[in-house]
Amino acid sequence: MEQEERPIRVAVVGALGRMGRETVRALCQSPGFDVVSAIDRQGSGGSIRDWAGADAPDIPVEDKLGAALDRSPADVLVDFSHASAAASHAISAMKRGVSPVIGCTGLSDVDLRELTYQATELGVPAMYVPNFAVGAVLLTRFAQMAAKWMPNAEIIEMHHEDKEDAPSGTALLTAELIASGRTQEPARLPRPQFKVEGVRGGKANGVTIHSVRMPGLLAHQLVIFGSPGETLTLRHDSLDRDSFMVGVKICVRNVRSQKGLVVGLDKILFGP
Repeated sequence: MEQEERPIRVAVVGALGRMGRETVRALCQSPGFDVVSAIDRQGSGGSIRDWAGADAPDIPVEDKLGAALDRSPADVLVDFSHASAAASHAISAMKRGVSPVIGCTGLSDVDLRELTYQATELGVPAMYVPNFAVGAVLLTRFAQMAAKWMPNAEIIEMHHEDKEDAPSGTALLTAELIASGRTQEPARLPRPQFKVEGVRGGKANGVTIHSVRMPGLLAHQLVIFGSPGETLTLRHDSLDRDSFMVGVKICVRNVRSQKGLVVGLDKILFGP
């Protein structure tokens, strides 16, 4: 008789935040996942079943990550806490043999270098994912393709008012991919005369990015390409946090089969 495959044991940190709660609900309602602990420094006590529904296990929300991982061994840690703590959470997990999937954007280059080193040194794969929406990942890939033929591009990213980092991780990744896809330099623009500081946004990898933070938005991005006589606009809109859950589950299923630190859901969807 064939032995049934064991569910993937998952710990969620930042479990009381909007993305953390959505992640717990999604994993509890999907076969193949077992949420074994929920961690949030902003509050503890109570059961995740209280807000995640009857499909969730009756386990308490805890405030100490290390103690939770020691008490309830996990395969994967999903982190939707805060960029300031995400690197230390990931290293703590990797030292226990747990693969982190980091959904907090805003990690510094220093953080990413340290995570790359630790993942390699400890032999525990990890992922840093700027955006879990499959449509957003497709947009970045299409933008890279378009940049070969239309090197002049600007990005407008728009998010809810509580998003602290700007530009978004998705916008920075898109700018990086546009730069890698260019085979010619963008046209030089006339010397500008700015009447308002910052009116033209900022540049990353030679691509101008504009960031909008406003109530009523969730996560949206436009990439506008221009050539003589024509423009091309790529747009993606996440209208509900449920749009991110397919990508979260893909990463949780696949992170253990990766090597080192993997940046971006696209590495899973399209290969390295």
